[in-house]
Amino acid sequence: MPPTPLAILQQHWGYPAFRPLQAEIIDSVLAGHDTLALLPTGGGKSLCFQVPALCMEGVCIVVSPLIALMKDQVYNLQKREINAVAIYSGMDYRSIDRILDNCVYGSVKFLYLSPERLMTDLAIERIKRMKVSMIAVDEAHCISQWGYDFRPPYLEIARLREVLPKKVPILALTASATTDVVKDIQEKLEFKNQQVFESDFSRPNLAYIVRHSEGKDEKLLEILQKVPGSGVVYVRNRKRTREVAEYLRRNRISADFYHAGLTHQERSTRQDAWIAGKIRVMVATNAFGMGIDKPDVRSVVHLELPDSLEAYFQEAGRAGRDGQKSFAVLLYNQNDARNLEYQFEQAFPELSEIKQVYRALGSYLQLATGAGQGESFDFDLPVFCQNYQLESIKAFNALRVLEQEGWIMLSESVYTPSTLWIKVSKEQLYDYQIRNKQLDKLIKSILRTYQGVFSQAIQLSESKLANFLNTSTQQVKAGLNALHQDGILEYIPQKDKPQLVFLKERIDANNLNIDQKRYLFRKNRHQERIKKAIAYAEQEICRSQQLSWYFGQKDAQPCGICDLCLERKRKGLDDDTILRLREKILRLLDSDSLSYADLLSAFALTSRQDVVDTLNLLLQEEEVEEVDGKLKLR
Repeated sequence: MPPTPLAILQQHWGYPAFRPLQAEIIDSVLAGHDTLALLPTGGGKSLCFQVPALCMEGVCIVVSPLIALMKDQVYNLQKREINAVAIYSGMDYRSIDRILDNCVYGSVKFLYLSPERLMTDLAIERIKRMKVSMIAVDEAHCISQWGYDFRPPYLEIARLREVLPKKVPILALTASATTDVVKDIQEKLEFKNQQVFESDFSRPNLAYIVRHSEGKDEKLLEILQKVPGSGVVYVRNRKRTREVAEYLRRNRISADFYHAGLTHQERSTRQDAWIAGKIRVMVATNAFGMGIDKPDVRSVVHLELPDSLEAYFQEAGRAGRDGQKSFAVLLYNQNDARNLEYQFEQAFPELSEIKQVYRALGSYLQLATGAGQGESFDFDLPVFCQNYQLESIKAFNALRVLEQEGWIMLSESVYTPSTLWIKVSKEQLYDYQIRNKQLDKLIKSILRTYQGVFSQAIQLSESKLANFLNTSTQQVKAGLNALHQDGILEYIPQKDKPQLVFLKERIDANNLNIDQKRYLFRKNRHQERIKKAIAYAEQEICRSQQLSWYFGQKDAQPCGICDLCLERKRKGLDDDTILRLREKILRLLDSDSLSYADLLSAFALTSRQDVVDTLNLLLQEEEVEEVDGKLKLR
């Protein structure tokens, strides 16, 4: 008899019970239902597919666009002695081939795939031969053009249904999706017999605060001096991460900075120090935070307004995962609104500019017309822009358009350790050593340090070999390259660069077309998201309520702990009063349109100021509108 989900949870993770909705989601998947799970950041989404997959026979295919998160989950599963592997941009063909073979013939339980790798002919042919238990689609909002992070390769995921038995269920997971996106996910993944589980988007322990401030650095310092404990500060660009961290250190607050331009070792060291509490505050771009399980973050401060409430909700939600009182603070001024509007104008370049960048891309990567489909390249945006005299903002936005049109895919920095595999027999290798005495010591050190080098690709450390040989890392790399050139071994040096994947073969830039209808749709959606983000900062409506409404939870109540709820309490206008007056106003307007005077006359003189304040909230919430001097329901 197979183990129960609870037994799996206790055996591998040591948790006594599931979090809210996890058990229901798992039961739905085990019953064979296509399932959509909307759980907030830190809500335990990964267990919703990891636990049922361990209850079932076969391989669970996990689709995720976040390489760092994939690698982190694979590492954590392997630590629990669960066989998990990942395929993503930047990996060589031989490694991919070997991993897929292991999934067909071995005992792999989890195969993590980036979406552009999922639909290659190689992957599809092997998946046909795998015993697949379920498909988990992480960051499922990426499938929808209604969403804030649309990725065209996600649209291909449903093709898996053509090569897998009908009984294989799909579990789609996301932390943030509007009503339109929820519908789109189910449609694009061709859900049948579906179940949807949506957690409450409110966070009772998280106080959302907006502070209107011109001197943001000074205000940040004041907040961190008042709120003890671990914190994250989000800024828009890499330069600001360093500047703000240095400012905090000068004012005796332990801080460091983090962005995608740091090396893998620097990112890893700083992240580990912050998780361990050796650094109190991490100042970072949005590259920081995905997959990091630190429950005791007391404050998340944004120095700039993000361009969507989805992004803000996800980043702010990293505070207070342990259920203790925490703060999500946005420092805002009118420059934020102007900056977002300017960035919006830059985000949708002219077709001529997109063609210019596409043409330069082919030259930069030395890619011939008709070539490149499915290939992954190291990509350095600053060097690319410098080589072709391109403005970095315009070039980046042109690349984003090319990505959204399905021509390319960009990913974050990918750290892939060096790998080595000896291709010749032991006899041939011995022969080579006799004829190449200068490389004999290096070969012997490889054989003594690493096992299995004749049968499979192994990860290696050049610095470890250098220490063993009492030489420099550069000399070791030179020796490994020489052995690679001579065909003795296959040596692939480590990578730590952002990756650019050509999803289609390169064409002549003059023939590049952009779907104008789709382009205009995305442009309008982006503008709407910016308007909602600005409204969040400027409207005098409960912050938590605004976020819940945005994600379709129209019955959300005022939180009582955000800055606006606290201000209303100080003014003596409590939540019960607002709810009572709101119900009466809506009831009166449901019968007929009324002027201000007629509406106010229906209330006692002593409560009329409270009525005015409540009516202003209803107008801001767009439940009531004014037309030709009269108030009416929308």
